[in-house]
Amino acid sequence: MSLPVHVVPSLAGVGVGAVVAVEGDEAHHAVAVRRLRVGEPLVLTDGAGTAVTGEVAATGKRTLDVRVADVRREDAPPEPSITVVQALPKGDRGELAVEVLTEVGVGRIVPWAAARSVAVWKGERAAKSHAKWSATAREAAKQARRSWFPEVAPLTSTAEVVELLAGASLAVVLHEEASVPLATVEMPDRGPVVVVVGPEGGLTEEEVATFTAAGASSVRLGAEVLRTSTAGVAAVAALLARTDRWR
Repeated sequence: MSLPVHVVPSLAGVGVGAVVAVEGDEAHHAVAVRRLRVGEPLVLTDGAGTAVTGEVAATGKRTLDVRVADVRREDAPPEPSITVVQALPKGDRGELAVEVLTEVGVGRIVPWAAARSVAVWKGERAAKSHAKWSATAREAAKQARRSWFPEVAPLTSTAEVVELLAGASLAVVLHEEASVPLATVEMPDRGPVVVVVGPEGGLTEEEVATFTAAGASSVRLGAEVLRTSTAGVAAVAALLARTDRWR
């Protein structure tokens, strides 16, 4: 049986036998929703490389004390690290994209205002949308039992995407009209990998030209045209399958 996972701000310096306090919404969910009781096992993580297994030592309305029985630390996120530049989809498909990208192991998700993006993030809506993406990534990382949680970057412009591509060990732009299959692209063992996913209406010729000029390769997945909310996870899975991370 999989143990429940809850997040705490930090587990730095925590060792076996220590008692860690869980507070706020995480504690409320554990105590009031999951109904965890004294003596029951669970996992705590800080999303920054450390996870501990322990037992509930005490509970309150919005507090939970956990006595640590085992500590697991990962000194650094897994390599190669993958960033997905995700053009803003319409409706709730953005959260779907974030969820599956987190589950598959992406290290950074960059929301991008593409020329043909239907959704627009401005003002209060931008703050709320970014908060939703961040919350989705957090919950998906807990479900996937990740020690390192992904970063959801602020809304990014095309010029800022170009800067990301220039610093990548490998950069690819998914485009249904590309002649190069993604399966033929050589995957590096280390370093940042960037995957650009366009919006529902597709990338403009100018965007493709700008990104390829910055060093990215225009590639296609296959004969089928995927939705923007699922194309990224398909591409990342195809890339990760050729690395030690999935062996």
